[in-house]
Amino acid sequence: MTTVQDLIDRLDAEANADAGPETTPDVGIIMGSDSDLPTMEGAYDALDELGFAEQTDFHDAPDARFTYESYVVSAHRTPDLMYAYGETATDRGLDVIVAGAGGKSADLPNMTASIAYPIPVIGVPVQEKSVDSVIGMPTGAPIVAVDAGKSFNAGLSAAQVLAREHDAIEERLVAYHEDLQGGVADVSADLHDLGIDGFRER
Repeated sequence: MTTVQDLIDRLDAEANADAGPETTPDVGIIMGSDSDLPTMEGAYDALDELGFAEQTDFHDAPDARFTYESYVVSAHRTPDLMYAYGETATDRGLDVIVAGAGGKSADLPNMTASIAYPIPVIGVPVQEKSVDSVIGMPTGAPIVAVDAGKSFNAGLSAAQVLAREHDAIEERLVAYHEDLQGGVADVSADLHDLGIDGFRER
């Protein structure tokens, strides 16, 4: 059975390892519980769509230049792990962290933002009741947050953080946005051509 100390030791080892694709993920995705995973999957989907590879799949995705990692890190049940994750983030090469948490005491994104500063943290309130907790940071301790459950947007935002330094990511984001625009244009044309009733029946 993996222990919290095992995970902390792994993070420390990666932070002190020589730079390499498996020890320097670009994006970290963390969540307070495995029950948050169905909500957080959108962040994985967004990064996958933009050509990122999960660390565990890196060898199976030879064309991927950018990677993300994921951990379950509970602010309340495993505070030592949360601190270790935040404190090693820079040395392990992370450029941005997506953090999701639920409940009224959704402290993981906020605390991680404080510990990992100045790495930007994008908070995902897993539930509506988590919003106030995630966005309630004091002046001088910023966090970026998306609406409840919108982890796909968090994944896109993480890519945007990297895009200004990496042309390949910027190009993929532009192409994604152009596809969205094309989809809206197609729907608009169908509505105009078919009328409301025809559009509903298509």
